[in-house]
Amino acid sequence: MKPINEMKLSFESRSCNESFARSAVAAFIAVLDPNVEEISDIKTAVSEAVTNCIVHGYRDGIGKVYIHVKIFEGARVSINIKDKGCGISDVKKAMEPLYTTCETGERAGLGFSIMDSFMDKLKVRSTPGKGTSVTLEKSIVSKGN
Repeated sequence: MKPINEMKLSFESRSCNESFARSAVAAFIAVLDPNVEEISDIKTAVSEAVTNCIVHGYRDGIGKVYIHVKIFEGARVSINIKDKGCGISDVKKAMEPLYTTCETGERAGLGFSIMDSFMDKLKVRSTPGKGTSVTLEKSIVSKGN
């Protein structure tokens, strides 16, 4: 199905850009008139995906984070967030609640669980050494109510 509107952006994998990413996505989908809960869910899921790119994808380095947002008929939103970082060797394991590769204990390992619970659909594809792509989908049903 062809989108009725879409946008792409890229930025460096710096922590200060995480809030920019969620705000940019929220501003783009505002035309759908989501309610506070819907916009909060989307912003949280985007924040988690972007943070994964920054913290895990590029670890101690700086790379690019790419976001591609599509709006489809019926107020369905698809958000693809990807990096070209280290990738994930076992996606199924990485998606388990409380699993983290962080050795400092600073991360809870709940990112994918949060994304999955706030969105209608979550798809994760990854290739070790080449990067990770996360696709988030949600239908906006409130029309601002």
